[in-house]
Formats: sequence, structure tokens, C-alpha cells
Amino acid sequence: MRKYLLIISCFVLISAVKAQEVWTLEKCVEYALTNNIQVKQQLLLVKSEQALLLQDKLSLLPSVNGGASHGYNFGQTVDRYTNKFATDRVQTDNFYLGSTVTLFEGFQKINQVKQRKVDLEATRFDTDKFMDDISLNIATGYLQILYYKELVKTTENQLNATELQSQRLKKLVDAGALAQGDFYTLEAQRAADNSQVVNARNNLDIAYLTLVQMLDLASPEGFQIESPDLDLGLQPALAVSPDQIYGFALETQPSIKSAESRVKSSEIGLVMAQGGQSPSLALQGSLGTGFSGANKLLDSTSFMFNTKPFADQVKDNFNRSISLNLNVPIFNGWSTRTAISRARINVENTKYNLELSKLQLRKTIQQAYADAKAALNNYDASVTGVNAARESFRYADQKFSVGAINSVDYNNSKKDLEKAESDQLRAKYEFIFKSTVLDFYMGKPLSLKRK
Repeated sequence: MRKYLLIISCFVLISAVKAQEVWTLEKCVEYALTNNIQVKQQLLLVKSEQALLLQDKLSLLPSVNGGASHGYNFGQTVDRYTNKFATDRVQTDNFYLGSTVTLFEGFQKINQVKQRKVDLEATRFDTDKFMDDISLNIATGYLQILYYKELVKTTENQLNATELQSQRLKKLVDAGALAQGDFYTLEAQRAADNSQVVNARNNLDIAYLTLVQMLDLASPEGFQIESPDLDLGLQPALAVSPDQIYGFALETQPSIKSAESRVKSSEIGLVMAQGGQSPSLALQGSLGTGFSGANKLLDSTSFMFNTKPFADQVKDNFNRSISLNLNVPIFNGWSTRTAISRARINVENTKYNLELSKLQLRKTIQQAYADAKAALNNYDASVTGVNAARESFRYADQKFSVGAINSVDYNNSKKDLEKAESDQLRAKYEFIFKSTVLDFYMGKPLSLKRK
């Protein structure tokens, strides 16, 4: 019994330790890329393209087919092995082995292999792009949690300050030093502060749930993330220009690489379509034999006709053939010309898609850079504002404690501080996210560790 209790205790302890495990941003991203079902489906597309590439390569080899048939004929017919009329029931057996190899067809099969290789490459880049999008979404959800965690602390501090002031004010009101109306005004402010705390906690719970659902975890219970030191310090993300970031991203971003591969694929597709105008030459060969019940021999002893033995017929009826087949396209309803025209249109379309991808990448980087710079400027400006608002509120708090100002002035000073801290917090996380995106486009892994 003790043995089972010990095992259960160990299991509970391990579960508790696992539940208290702290997730870093890097671990969240790694887990999502490893376990996300959509990522697995995307990887299956890569495997499917690999299978198609193998099939196209094998299609260059000769085709070999064999066959056999066994049947009976009733009524008058010409027997294929005796070349005579047969009127009785005749048993027939046929055996066939044939092979065909394409010698030339405008290099269409070779180009098809080339195109499939490029398509496989494009699918891999699409998978990388898909994984990058998931990584950025995970980073967004992660930063949302950090933002609301700090917001909860800020609102709780504001509530605590209001509650302390409310307790002091209650004593002054009871002593007759202040009017009852000031106390009611402060109580209303305390209720508003408490509502802000509740809203911040609710938003934090929703942020946790959102990230947990991104990770496809069963429940947010016990899920905790690491809260790194996010001191802004030096900002390498803004040390280079948007054009420099864009130039680097052009060489590394999978969305651009995929679009470039699609252009290559369409160009090969045009060559394949043009190859449909060329004659095709194929080499064919076959082996065959068979057995017929109508093939009879006269027995010199019994003077009766007996069916020729199966082995002898198979040997005697053995035949072989070889041929070259030339096919010259002359007119096929203009389908080849139409295919070439559509292939040219597809080339132009993929080139436009490539340009659109480049334009979208440039716009994204420019917008992220502008947002990051604006957020940093707002943050820098808010530092002085927050310090001034805190000093102003500290002074108002002291004056309100001795009855030198009324509750309205006190609440106005407090609201100014709340707004300044909220704006600073929002600017801080806006900059962190946008600078992280810029670092990501520079080829750096997603991380909140500032170097």
C-alpha cells in the first residue's frame, strides 16, 4: 500500500512541477512550430510535392506492362493461332509483355521534373512563411500578456493609493475636519479604480487564454510565462534604415523566395507548353505467345486429332515485335497554341505577384519602422511626463490628506497620473513589438532578451 501511495505522490509532485513550468518566448515558439496542427499539415504538403517529384523522375524510365487472359469461344470464329475456322468450343490462353520508352517529345518530361523541383522549393518557402507568421502571432500574444501583467500592477497600485487616502479621509470626516461629500467623491473614485483592476485582470486572463489556444494547449490552468527585464536601453533595431532592413529581407524572407520560385516554375511551364509543338518519337517492343484448343495434331497411332500440348504451343507461338512511333502534331483544335498563350499569361501573373510581395514587404517594414520610432519617441516623452505627474500627485496627496484641496482636485491629479502611466506603458510595448518585428526581418531569432 505504501508503495502505491509513494508512486501516486511522485506523480502528483511531477504534475505540480510541470504545471508551474515557466514558458519563455523561445519555448512558446518552438512548441508551436513542433505541435501546431496547421504546421503539420503544411509539412504534409511538402511531402506530397516530394512524392510528385519522385513520380516525375520515374516517368522518364520505360514503361513495362504484362498481361494474360484465359477464355472460351463458342460458335464459328477464326482461331488466331491456327488461322482456321473453329466451330466447337475453343479454349484460348494469351500472354503479353510490352514496353514503351519515349525518345523525344520536346523535352516535356525533363522540364516537368525541373518544374516540380522548383514547385517543391516554393512549397518549402511557403511553409517557412507560414511558420514565421505563427511565430510572430505567438510573440504578439506573449507581449499582450506582459503588457496586461504590468497594467494590472499599475491599476492595483492606483487602487491601493485611493484606498489609503479613503481611510485617512474617513478619519477626517469622522472628526469633522472635512465634509462628507469629499468622502463620497473619493469612494466613487475607489469604485472606478477597482473596476479598472477587474478589467485589467480580465484582459490578462483573456491574453493567457489566447496564447494557450495558439499553442493548442488543453487549458490555461497552471500556464505561466517568463517576465524578462524589458528595459529599452540601446535600440539596435533603429540603428539601420528601413531601406537597409528591406534589402536584407529581400534576400532572406521566404515570401519573396516563394514568389521568385513561382516565377521560375511558370517560365519552365511556358517551355513545356512550347514543347507541345514538337514531334514525339517513341520506341515500343513486345513479347507474346498463347495457346489454342483448336490447334490439333493427327496421332499416327490412333489416327485421331489431339490438341497440341500447351508447352509446345507456347514455344511455337512465341512472337516478338519492335517499332518506332513518330507523332507529328499538325492541328489539334488550337489547344497547343492556347496552352502556350495561357502559360505566357501565367508567367506575367507570377511576376506581378513577386512585385506585389516586394511592395508588401517594403510597406510592412516601413510601417513597423515608423511605428517603432513613434513609439520610442512617445516613450521618451512620457518619461518626463510620468515623473512630473507622479510628483504632482504626491504633492496633491499630501495636501488632500490635510484638507488643503478638495476631492475633485485630488481626483484630477490622480487621473493625470493614471493617463501618463497608461500612455507610457502602451508606448513601451508598442515599441518592443515593432522593434522585435524589425529584428525578425533582419534575420534575428524572436527573443525579448536585449543585447
